[in-house]
Amino acid sequence: MTDTTPATPLDPLAPLGKIKEFNPTRQRIKKWLVFAVIGFALFYTLFPVYWLFLNSFKTRLDMFATPAIWLLDAPTLYNYVQTFVERPFLRFMFNSLVVAVGTTILALVFGTMAGFALARFDYPGRAKYHVSFWILSTRMMPPIVTIIPLFLFFAFVNLLNTKTALVIAYTGFNLPFVIWMMKGYFQELPRELEESAMVDGDTRLGAFIRVLIPLARPGLAATAIFTLILSWNEFLFALIITETQTSNTLPIGIAGRITQYKTEWGEISAAGFASCIPIIIFAFIVQKHLVRGLSFGAVKG
Repeated sequence: MTDTTPATPLDPLAPLGKIKEFNPTRQRIKKWLVFAVIGFALFYTLFPVYWLFLNSFKTRLDMFATPAIWLLDAPTLYNYVQTFVERPFLRFMFNSLVVAVGTTILALVFGTMAGFALARFDYPGRAKYHVSFWILSTRMMPPIVTIIPLFLFFAFVNLLNTKTALVIAYTGFNLPFVIWMMKGYFQELPRELEESAMVDGDTRLGAFIRVLIPLARPGLAATAIFTLILSWNEFLFALIITETQTSNTLPIGIAGRITQYKTEWGEISAAGFASCIPIIIFAFIVQKHLVRGLSFGAVKG
């Protein structure tokens, strides 16, 4: 007679659950599906850059040829000569570089200190919550509603048509983003690190600079590249605040090639592709910190 007594949990012969059979066809389909998604993402990301690069070496006839020309037999440098020799696009790029780097440095300095203060200091009642929400709420405001006040302010202090005005405006709008990013990173770092440094005789500022800042480098790298990109590509404030070539940035210079008579697509493509290069170089420089920085402060915000 067969024993029908159910196996106890301690029985080594008790069934541990149904084991899935290895299906090579299913695994192969999953692998190819992953490759297809990655390939589509790469194509979606890189094709506009390739098309911009290709158009920058085309003549006007090649640019509007039917069917489209995907590979060039005789590339031309005419667009680059017109962009960077005949026209002051190098000045525009220099202005953008000065404004973007200055904005990134100022936003990181003030934003890092503010993020540290929100993450570490105690405030009475719900003051910390209200201050944090007020900082975040400034990101909800459309930038265009501040154009007239900013224009009047910079006109009053005689800063219109200067790169200094752009740095001040960009820093003000990037600062909330930097504060919230760095606040999350500092909340992930144990308090015992700075407390140990202070026990050893260091000041709070010294512990912040010598202990926490090196540990927050991934967060600083991720925040810096986003701030740099936002400042590099900004168009609205540069259009209103700057007026002449001495302070116009690259987006304004590129937009200037669209006139009421014609659009210089070749020059726009050349300038657009060249404007991608500084950001790509900076991303490669900080890439070892970038991936960790994007996820390091994601748990606490």
